[in-house]
Amino acid sequence: MIAINQELVDAVGDAFNANDIDAVMAFFADDAVFDHAVGPEAHGIRFEGADAIRAVFAGLFEKVDNVHWQTLDCVIQDNKAYCEYRRKATHKDGSVEEFLSVDILTFRNGLIINKDTYYKQRTS
Repeated sequence: MIAINQELVDAVGDAFNANDIDAVMAFFADDAVFDHAVGPEAHGIRFEGADAIRAVFAGLFEKVDNVHWQTLDCVIQDNKAYCEYRRKATHKDGSVEEFLSVDILTFRNGLIINKDTYYKQRTS
């Protein structure tokens, strides 16, 4: 069993902040699940399996010039990391989207098996 530590969680964040889909996916198990913050179900929209998760994040990286997650806090307990972020995306048209979010990352053998995301819904 691989210990979950801040170094591992930071490496996941670095991959996301590099907007590098291959680096991001190196941290996900083949049978991982991503529960997006929005969707019709109580858990949001659920994406199951590495291919489905790859498609979600590759799509995000393709539609923006850059997206960055600034870690505000992270607590690790057993096989879970509870991470608070300030997410800022610059879209190709120059518009900026910024909000606070929380990820609950569950690991098995050093790989993410569940990424459960929550974020603030901003209004005008």
